[in-house]
Amino acid sequence: MSSSGGADAELPEVDFSTFLLSLAHSAFVHLGVAEPPPGESAEVNLPLARQTIDLIALLSEKTKGNLTGAEERLLTQILDDVRSRYDELARGA
Repeated sequence: MSSSGGADAELPEVDFSTFLLSLAHSAFVHLGVAEPPPGESAEVNLPLARQTIDLIALLSEKTKGNLTGAEERLLTQILDDVRSRYDELARGA
């Protein structure tokens, strides 16, 4: 699916941790905390943020007992961080 060289050579290895970080970044973009991709406008979108948080929570439930210690800690930290920021924005803080 991917060819050697080119833009693919600059991408990090895809593993569970990078997948989680990608989801976290998406949530933070929707929360207005992270920069959106070039060409997209920066705006808070709580419904999309909530959906991404729900996806991360679903992964947490479905992967229980199958993660390394580092993956479990990362997943827990990401969920805590995005939920906390979401709650602040949803309350209007």
